[in-house]
Amino acid sequence: MIESTKRRSLLKQKLRDRERLFAGWISYAHPSITETFARAHFDCIFIDMEHSTISIEQGQRIIAACHGENIPCIPRPVSHCNDYIKPLLESGADGMLIQMVETSSQVKNLIDCIKYPAVGRRTYGVNRAHAYGLDFDEYIHTWNDSSIFLLQIESVLGVQNIDQLVSFRDVDGVMIGPLDLAGSLGVPGQTKHQLVLEASQHVIDACKRHGKSCGTQVANATSAEVNFLFDLGYSYAILGSDLFVLTNWVADMKNLITSFQ
Repeated sequence: MIESTKRRSLLKQKLRDRERLFAGWISYAHPSITETFARAHFDCIFIDMEHSTISIEQGQRIIAACHGENIPCIPRPVSHCNDYIKPLLESGADGMLIQMVETSSQVKNLIDCIKYPAVGRRTYGVNRAHAYGLDFDEYIHTWNDSSIFLLQIESVLGVQNIDQLVSFRDVDGVMIGPLDLAGSLGVPGQTKHQLVLEASQHVIDACKRHGKSCGTQVANATSAEVNFLFDLGYSYAILGSDLFVLTNWVADMKNLITSFQ
């Protein structure tokens, strides 16, 4: 079994076993940031290509930086469109996190994009994912069983349909997006509002019933915040992001400067 298949399969099994996992989140394009983050030994690293300017070409470099440390890399493309999903898969992504999933038909269409026949309709080509052809046969024969597919739930409709969404065999887990969920519930920015917590709990409980992993992002990754998530029933935590790390540092420096003025 090639190293990339082992890497994906291990993460997939941990997600299916609902093991406690930790992930990083990349919003800036330079691969040096990813290489630095990778030394934290995250279980995986996500790339935010929805709310950033990271291009597909830059995404491939981030994927390669993760793989240099043997860490799975899962992009979040800007939309459900295969024009974004396919080139990221061909770049060697270990799976996909798809934003704003709300209906069963969307899940079916996404499985078509991500998985090869007979499960899906992903087309066959040769690129970095296949070691430029050197690992082609093993890649195409192991991809459907080793690749990772995560849904992002961040709307009232997604919460209402959660049991249908996670009932698909090829869905490995869920990420709850608290900012958009708060907006959908009419309390924008209030990620710890009771409405958001209740909706999140509904999703967490559905994931438990269906044996799927469930995680979310912690903007300020402290022990107290992470314990709060796990006490709610989450099985994985995304520990901040490069953007949050830098912004928090700037806020601290601003306060330090002010204290001397």
